[in-house]
Amino acid sequence: MEMLIARCAGLDVHQETIVACVLTGEADEAPRAETRTFPTMTRDLFSLMTWLESEGVTHIAMESTGIYWKPVYNILEGYFDIALANAQRIKNVSGRKTDVSDAEWIAKLLRVGLIEKSFVPTEDLRELRDLTRLRKKRVGNLTAEKNRIQKMLEASNIKLGTVISDVFGVSGRNLLERLVMQGYVDPDDIEARVHGNVKRNVARVAESLFGTLNKHQILMIRNCWEHITFLEQSIALLDAEIEVHLQSYQEAYQLIQTIPGISEITAAAIIAEIGVDMDQFPTADHLASWAGVAPGNHESAGKKSTRTRKGNPHVKTALCEAAWAATKCRKSQLSVRFWKIAARRGKNKAIIALAHKMLTIIYMMLKTKSTYIEGGPPVSKPVA
Repeated sequence: MEMLIARCAGLDVHQETIVACVLTGEADEAPRAETRTFPTMTRDLFSLMTWLESEGVTHIAMESTGIYWKPVYNILEGYFDIALANAQRIKNVSGRKTDVSDAEWIAKLLRVGLIEKSFVPTEDLRELRDLTRLRKKRVGNLTAEKNRIQKMLEASNIKLGTVISDVFGVSGRNLLERLVMQGYVDPDDIEARVHGNVKRNVARVAESLFGTLNKHQILMIRNCWEHITFLEQSIALLDAEIEVHLQSYQEAYQLIQTIPGISEITAAAIIAEIGVDMDQFPTADHLASWAGVAPGNHESAGKKSTRTRKGNPHVKTALCEAAWAATKCRKSQLSVRFWKIAARRGKNKAIIALAHKMLTIIYMMLKTKSTYIEGGPPVSKPVA
């Protein structure tokens, strides 16, 4: 094959060591290969960088396995053209393990241009990713703790959830705080602690709070309550930090929210995962495939399968949540599209199809800096 890169290197990254192979040579001569092994401590990574620079290396490739590539990428970023390769796409060659080392094979593929770069966002977007993903985890933990408290209340025959629609609303929290502090709620104190429509059912609320809480259950509820307080404070801090990171992406942030079903936090998650520069993806179909919302095109023995690939689970989840929210907007075209597909193929496939459609719209909006117009394609329009 024709040589495209005269001086390149392949890195085989492990937890404790990095095997680096440098290939140098012009197109009309056999490349010279030199392989060295470096530990993964920070000082050793700088030694690796110094050696690569001394060899005149311009391009580097490594597999995107695990998280071990991240510190290497962070240090070498800005000094070399780095290709982060999908491990599955460069391993499917019979005999590679016995003929050449991993690092040398990666270098050979890079030298002839057979390694396709994986999408790696910029440093500020990587930080935004960390924040939005951690927030998602925190919200999941918060929901789990709330469910745990409700189960323990039911186990002690406290039926607060049957009287108050939201146990963790303003009225429910006031009652739970009192319950956590002293193990019971004085019936005379209930009216002062509830608000709104709950005031009409003070008698029923008092009756629902009469249960069989023991010391163990009070301890468990108190522990969960303290964890809920911590999680809510943590989520508030994450929201503030996410807002700071989004200052550089306000235009895209506002544009995406013009699509029905996409909330502020969903828009933040989408920007964190796909970025705002759509030149990273040749077409909207490439982006949809990367996100895991594009239907497959597999055929064997005359049978076709449209099963989607795994893709990026974070952006796929955000898009599916936005798609479900969009179905509630009955008069929107996105909702109409969903119900048409659902009638023929079921809701699960319809929600993936709607997520695919929404991602295609986002791609075009970010590509053309256009706002969403119901009933037509995105058009260029300034966002207030």
